Amino acid sequence: MIYVVIPAGGSGTRLWPLSRAGHPKFLHPLTGTTASLLQATVERLGPLTTPARTMVVTGAAHAAAVARQLTGLPEENILVEPSPRDSCAAIALAAAVIAVRDPDAVMGSFAADHLIGDPQRWVATVQEAVRGAEQGLLMTVGITPTRPETGYGYLQTGEPVGDGSLRPVVEFKEKPSAEVAEAYLRSGRYLWNAGMFVWRVSAFLAELARQQPALHAGVTTIAAAWGTDEQDEALGAIWPTLTKISVDYAVMEGAASAGRVATVPGDFRWNDVGDFHTLGEVLPADADGNVVLGGDVKAEVLLRDTSGTVVVSQSGRLVAGIGLRDLIVVDTPDAVLVCPRDRAQDVKSIVDELKARGEEKLV
Repeated sequence: MIYVVIPAGGSGTRLWPLSRAGHPKFLHPLTGTTASLLQATVERLGPLTTPARTMVVTGAAHAAAVARQLTGLPEENILVEPSPRDSCAAIALAAAVIAVRDPDAVMGSFAADHLIGDPQRWVATVQEAVRGAEQGLLMTVGITPTRPETGYGYLQTGEPVGDGSLRPVVEFKEKPSAEVAEAYLRSGRYLWNAGMFVWRVSAFLAELARQQPALHAGVTTIAAAWGTDEQDEALGAIWPTLTKISVDYAVMEGAASAGRVATVPGDFRWNDVGDFHTLGEVLPADADGNVVLGGDVKAEVLLRDTSGTVVVSQSGRLVAGIGLRDLIVVDTPDAVLVCPRDRAQDVKSIVDELKARGEEKLV
């Protein structure tokens, strides 16, 4: 049984107006079932860990909702960040807390907002990554690309090591242009970077100390006070001083340059649920390709001569559509979104404009 950390942050701006800063996408049932993305994440971890070894790192605004959704998790395993400091601080704090309990532990970090179509294959892939972590490597779980995707970062890999599927990671690559993505796909040497990590906490913390000594010193000081009367004081004094940086930039890119990162390719129908178009592709659809998601309030959706349309109804009102093609319709109590599916990525610009106008209650 490994330790597992679930970073649960971000507001999912491309899923507005469903996902908001106060109730982000990982708390919503966007799985095709009644389970939220967060609950589905914890459920598929069952073969790998226990509730006692599962931690969620989340913001103060979401801690109560996380606790309500994960009643089987010990209360002390919900680590609350006073403010967002990006992924490195969140993951490093959890690693440091685990290291205090079990210095030789292997830890996995898996985001709260991913969909996995084949959980059993995902578990088998993670178990392969654990074997690499036990050798002291910082492991990632890469995704075998199915198309020349420009919205994901990539892992450039070297030749497979030994008889297994483990491959060294030569370099982390930024989101590419369409032409570069085509070349990546043809080469067979590039995987999507899904932000899934497995390592010994000691190996990760050593690499953090090498590359980000101030961040390492900060999280280890906080972890030493965790669960004591000094916890809040240490968090309040140190957390705001920590560098705001992703774990890729802070640790993994430099570790890859030093030959300390490897990956295991995965093919388990992974999706990061980035926008409503994506939801329309991965969730069950009717005979006309329409995907309908309801909320907690009983709602009704009535579609006629409509195809390829994603409807999210959370207001309790009837949503009716006639002659719609490839649209997104999201109805919430205080906002309605209508846009073509091929403009789904642009929803973020609405959120940006609302913020600029000071409409914080809508974002």
